[in-house]
Amino acid sequence: MAAQLFDDEFGLLDLVQTIVENLRLLVLGPLAVAVLAWGVSYLMPPIYTAKTQFLPPQQQQSAAANMLANLGSLGGLAGTVGVIKNPADQFLAYLKSVTVQDKLIERFNLLDRYEVKTKTDARLLLSSNVRAAAGKDGLITIEVDDQDPKFAAELANAYVEELEKLLAKLATTEAQQRRMFFEKQLTQAKDKLVQSEIALRATGVSGNVLKSNPTAALAVVASLQAAVTAQEVKLGTLRGYLAETAPEFKQALHELANLRAQLAKQEKDSPTTNGKTSAEGDYVSKYRDFKYNETLFELFAKHFELAKIDESREGAVIQILDVAQTPERYSKPKRELIALISSLVAEFALLLFLTLRLTLISLGRNFEAAKKLAVIKLSWRRAIGKA
Repeated sequence: MAAQLFDDEFGLLDLVQTIVENLRLLVLGPLAVAVLAWGVSYLMPPIYTAKTQFLPPQQQQSAAANMLANLGSLGGLAGTVGVIKNPADQFLAYLKSVTVQDKLIERFNLLDRYEVKTKTDARLLLSSNVRAAAGKDGLITIEVDDQDPKFAAELANAYVEELEKLLAKLATTEAQQRRMFFEKQLTQAKDKLVQSEIALRATGVSGNVLKSNPTAALAVVASLQAAVTAQEVKLGTLRGYLAETAPEFKQALHELANLRAQLAKQEKDSPTTNGKTSAEGDYVSKYRDFKYNETLFELFAKHFELAKIDESREGAVIQILDVAQTPERYSKPKRELIALISSLVAEFALLLFLTLRLTLISLGRNFEAAKKLAVIKLSWRRAIGKA
């Protein structure tokens, strides 16, 4: 019944008739809007886009990483240094960081250029004018929009330059992370070695002390103590990302138990301070500490040098593929697209207007519908306070 009423009041033929009667309006109206939008687009300032592309540092399996397992229990420490799973995402985060943005704001005096008072507002405007994306080919692209084509190219290239400066302060690749880790450990071991050496010299070395000091046995004990310490550091690091049931964790735990057993046996058989004078006992104790710190220092020094070699083999941090050139043509506004979209919107609006007008006319012809329509109009006028 409702469908029949609809067909009687508002049929397809009525709609076609309305379109035909207003065909000139439906054609000329959108065309006029398109011409007007085209003209207005010429009032918009042209925007130029400069683009640069670069290849971020690539992760690689270093020779030192393969040799670490054969260089003692300390070798497992390097494996605990995390390798970046997706370098491109990390470098995109660096480009969008506040550190890089603030450097560019100060470098190009963007507060005055963007006519803002705070760096927060300058960052927002800078982010809206800059796009950084990573492609499937591994390249990172930076695009900068600005009314000044030369400035757009300078800003795009400056992004890469500031990123290089930031990377010089950070450890991003696997070799850089290992180098930074072992450099810190080496510094600490060196300080402890110097302190133990000073303490050893302060004991005084007499002929009787030297004769009573079997240095070879003490050196073995000190080396085992250093190995136990290194293995404990490794085990503590593994707990950060492995469950205790993991095979690698169990193996490390087993290695630590073996080292401790060997250390206990050596300490039992090694010289002690029992039966010795206070001077002799003090010297033996200090010598053992010295050999312990010396062994740790040598281990960390070896790994530090290997990490430095691997870092040098990685070459340049960033490899620039395309340097941003001053664009010769503007990229915005896209006048043809603006005119097309404007004409389509105008066409849709006109069709909607004609359809609603035809619907109201059809409802007005029906007495019941007209009565309901009058009630709706009266309620609307009351709602807006005009009744």
